[in-house]
Amino acid sequence: MHGPASYGWLLVALSAATGAYCLLRMRSGVEEQRSAAGGEALMGFGMAAMAVPAAVFTPPTWVWSGYAVVFGAAGLRALWAARSGRHHLHHLVGAAAMVYMAVVMAGSPAHAHAHGTSGTPVLTGALLLYFTGYVLLTGVRLIPVAVVAAGGTGTPPVPAGGVGRGAGGPAPGGWGDRPELARACRLSMAMGMLAMLLPL
Repeated sequence: MHGPASYGWLLVALSAATGAYCLLRMRSGVEEQRSAAGGEALMGFGMAAMAVPAAVFTPPTWVWSGYAVVFGAAGLRALWAARSGRHHLHHLVGAAAMVYMAVVMAGSPAHAHAHGTSGTPVLTGALLLYFTGYVLLTGVRLIPVAVVAAGGTGTPPVPAGGVGRGAGGPAPGGWGDRPELARACRLSMAMGMLAMLLPL
């Protein structure tokens, strides 16, 4: 991670907390929720490890190649899963961004890790645009949930379609199955991705 160490540690904390929450979501009774949460946990912990300030630890070059392989495999899995749902395309873009950052880090000298590296401006710009749009759109989608909760209507937010136990079935009662928390998790990872892409 580039920039002041305090920013790096904040990003490590945000990403690790998001990854931990995604691990808890893997206990969901909904198969689709478990599958998505597993990929998001991998992304959260991968981002946390990548964000560790270079002043504390600069991994050897082969570690970045390992990142590229792991997230390349995650991207292929997301591509395969996209046959059943468009939301997996976001996981594909996230995995591609991780592969891209790993390749840039692997191709940079060891000292460049601390002072910034340069990726392909067009690809970096496209990823920045995508994640900025995702952050704004997801933030807007979270506003009604927050307004309902603060409005004191006495009725909890209704889970989005596909999150319940079946068509017309009861919604899971656990806080790990709440769609607004899953959205907030994805939002925090997208903001973290923006923070990691900006210095490239």
